[in-house]
Amino acid sequence: MFEIRTKWGKVVLQIVLTLMILPFLFPLVAMVQGSFAGKGWGNYLAVTRVPGFYRFFLNSAIIAGSTILIVYVLTMLAAYGFSKLHLRGREVYFWMLLACLTLPEVVLITPLFVMSTAVGFYNTYWAVILPLAALQIPFAVLLSRNFINGIPNELFEAARVDGAGSMRGFLYLVIPLTRPIAAAVMIFTLINAWNDYLLPLVFLADPLHQTITQIPQFFISQFSDDQTKVLASAVLTAIPEVVAYVALQRLFERGLSAGAIK
Repeated sequence: MFEIRTKWGKVVLQIVLTLMILPFLFPLVAMVQGSFAGKGWGNYLAVTRVPGFYRFFLNSAIIAGSTILIVYVLTMLAAYGFSKLHLRGREVYFWMLLACLTLPEVVLITPLFVMSTAVGFYNTYWAVILPLAALQIPFAVLLSRNFINGIPNELFEAARVDGAGSMRGFLYLVIPLTRPIAAAVMIFTLINAWNDYLLPLVFLADPLHQTITQIPQFFISQFSDDQTKVLASAVLTAIPEVVAYVALQRLFERGLSAGAIK
């Protein structure tokens, strides 16, 4: 890491960072301003009065929460195995897992649809939760493995001397020491699971199972296009993600910087 000590260097760095943030800030400001156009808070009230709004919100929470739980458990176990356990061919399996990052979601829709129909998962939460978790795990393992690589091997050797096996080492060393990267994994998984539009649209035929991302459809039709309410629904959809990031900000930044590829 480098450190800027001069006053002018800090000023230049602040200007550069501000210019880098502006392209991301303008769309957010425009979204919030547009959501208040016309009826103001009435736009938000109209969104909350959409039939089934709170059910949609609950469905999104169930899908996102279940996906986060599955991704966290499987990611930590896999990253621990790839990093600290002596497994035959672990590098081969690791790169095979990373190869899954090349598969876009839209390419997998047809085989996933056939599979979910065959096993009876179609029109259930599992038809969305399991594919979402599978798509998030490769990148999460990549980050987590690099983080766990930074944990000294001496800690695990000392645990083995004290009689702790691999599972105890995982429970009492990996879980407590990986909270920063766990926060990063949870935030990324929440964003992708909460904002996913395609999988719920395809695999959840029952309107009662739809997620919060389907709300804008109520204000867009052949004869109407109320963008103010679409923007209001987008703001309401983003609130849980903003709250989660603010709550886990410190751990998220530590985990992301420590788990990044150097």
